[in-house]
Amino acid sequence: MTDDGYGATVAKRRLSRVLVAIRVRAGLSLNEANDKLGWRRGRLNRFEANDWRLPEGSFIRDLARIYGASDEKSAELEDLTRRASARPWWRGYEDVFGKGNEFPGFENDAARISVYMPLVVPGLLQTPAYITAYMRTHGTSPQWRERALAARLRRQQILGRTDGTAPRLVAVITEASLLYQWGTRDDRRAQITHLITMSRRPHVELRLLRFAGGHHPGMISQINQFDFPDDDDPSVVYLENDVGIEQVTKADDVKNYTTIFTQIRDAALPPTATTTYLEKLEETME
Repeated sequence: MTDDGYGATVAKRRLSRVLVAIRVRAGLSLNEANDKLGWRRGRLNRFEANDWRLPEGSFIRDLARIYGASDEKSAELEDLTRRASARPWWRGYEDVFGKGNEFPGFENDAARISVYMPLVVPGLLQTPAYITAYMRTHGTSPQWRERALAARLRRQQILGRTDGTAPRLVAVITEASLLYQWGTRDDRRAQITHLITMSRRPHVELRLLRFAGGHHPGMISQINQFDFPDDDDPSVVYLENDVGIEQVTKADDVKNYTTIFTQIRDAALPPTATTTYLEKLEETME
């Protein structure tokens, strides 16, 4: 496991699903399993709902024992527990992300990240000056903004991984997000330059929606979708607004947002044309 806790969030979620499956196979109800171990009602419910911070190895071994888990299944549980027990960096930023928010963990573990933001440059592609200017609009304290800046820059490090775990980023941006007047002209130009640089990375696909293209799908959507290396780990979608972020995990809903994102992506300029547009904008930025 890498130092950034790669895989910990997905392992924790998978551990919950495996615990449900082997309990059902053992023919025990939640209450029966709790009673067999002398646990308070509700503990196992939380485990199976992935409502825990870090799994405790002794608890998992006790569950494997009363379920009569095979050696192979017990070894799987041990491995998932070990991976899920990492203490990743974002746990130190709960003041920024919110307690229990798994967004940075899923982003950290994703094999593919699909992002569409209609009016804002996606966080993974923002420069420090852009982040600072954007954070000021929220009316937060300078101390919080400093923490939020550090957290966002830390998130961006996933795109620079060289150990084979860097995700593929598919980002759709809009012309509107690039034309707001903020900071200095040099700040705005530096943001465009950064987008050009990122667009040339082999694992980044950047596409642009132009005003000239007219109305398009997803005019009011803000979508972050995370897909994972193993097909057994279902995709998750996050929807953002000014007051919070909503996690979407229901399969039908995720499928609908996948369809919407595909429509948005298809309506945008292809990557080469997007880079060409950005290069022209870089030259004429006011």
